[in-house]
Amino acid sequence: MRISFLLRSLLVTGLASFTLGCTNLPSNSEISADQWPSVLHRVTPPQVLLLGEQHDAPEHQQWQHATAQNLIARQQLAAVVLEMADQGQDTHKLPRTATEQEVQTALQWNDKGWPWQAYGPAIMTAVRAGIPVFGGNLPRANMRQVMQDSAWDSHLPPPAWEQQRQAIRSGHCDLLPENQITPMARIQLAKDARMAQTIAPQVQAGKTVLLIAGRGHVLRSIGIPTWLPADISRLIAIGQAGDKAQADRAQSDYVVRTPALADKDHCADLRAQWGQSPPNK
Repeated sequence: MRISFLLRSLLVTGLASFTLGCTNLPSNSEISADQWPSVLHRVTPPQVLLLGEQHDAPEHQQWQHATAQNLIARQQLAAVVLEMADQGQDTHKLPRTATEQEVQTALQWNDKGWPWQAYGPAIMTAVRAGIPVFGGNLPRANMRQVMQDSAWDSHLPPPAWEQQRQAIRSGHCDLLPENQITPMARIQLAKDARMAQTIAPQVQAGKTVLLIAGRGHVLRSIGIPTWLPADISRLIAIGQAGDKAQADRAQSDYVVRTPALADKDHCADLRAQWGQSPPNK
């Protein structure tokens, strides 16, 4: 049985009793994907649920879709906020009967950057239920200004700011020139700030805003949580493909394991794309 089918069937039906012998799943746990429904049933619904994905893991988008279905089935979903569309684009004026093309137009969807086939199911499930979907990302037109603004450098405590800078450095395979690290880290913070700004107005008592983004954006000490008002309750879950250890348990409430992906040298791909050196070096 494929894990994607198991995820969907469990989350849609909301089998509250299904715990696979694990009735107590404490926070900061690493769990299997089939234990996630038990977490959703057990916890008090957070005002914000942040799901951090690995972008090239199809099971992570299926996990997000199934989570949306679960929240809708229990009438708990207030809104969906996406990294995959820019702030200012949303579906709130569309009817439940809107076509996929109408939804993509409303979100100004970039299929080359974010394959609709992967993210469309979760989005359309929300639209069909009358739940608004909001883009939350920083528009490209604002990036140059952000890169030049040193005010972003003081948002995080110095150790966390350096952690963010190191994440940019390692995330680009140590290929970026050093003078680009800080400007790129500022963009990361600005993206997080925009997504938090998009989330906050959608918060409702007794319901959950679902945030779908890459894992780096949801990390507790450096990501979106640092921009959310302290009185907004949140739960952070990060998808992990396979058993490769990541330092995410302290940065999240749950690490949700999904099947491993085939090994791929992303740094080799980036070196080939940049011709051994990054653009504008």
